[in-house]
Amino acid sequence: MIKFLRTVLVGLALSTAFLTSAFAAGNDVNATTTGLAMRGFDPVSYFQDSGPVAGDLKYTAEYNGATYRFASKANKEEFEADPVAFAPAYGGYCAFGTAMGFKFDGDPSIWKIVDKKLYLNLSPAVQKRWVSEEADFIAQADTNWVNIKDTAPEALQK
Repeated sequence: MIKFLRTVLVGLALSTAFLTSAFAAGNDVNATTTGLAMRGFDPVSYFQDSGPVAGDLKYTAEYNGATYRFASKANKEEFEADPVAFAPAYGGYCAFGTAMGFKFDGDPSIWKIVDKKLYLNLSPAVQKRWVSEEADFIAQADTNWVNIKDTAPEALQK
């Protein structure tokens, strides 16, 4: 009986932790249900010659209520010194989707840096379209983001 109660309590504690993390990130960050941003990829690595790499559980930092992972202590420290410089545009949502007024998942493997800013897109086909008129889409997304930033993704699709 004690073992059963312990199992139930641990399960409830973990469920509560996951729910808390998901809601802590807020609507302005594209994060997993556990609050993990960029699916665990190291945002600083995109700006390095090595290119994007997965972060390590040992090196994490919180920003805008989401958890970011880093490949090294140095990358973590660089991010913490200036998170705005490394966090993806539009909270990691798809840049093209944001230009259209929606919040779609941004895939960390489909990315581009423009004017020292990291942009993610939903798919290769979407990114191809986004790149075709990149400057115009960035301007439109910047305008839309002000209005949709705090809105749940589901609410924008009604």
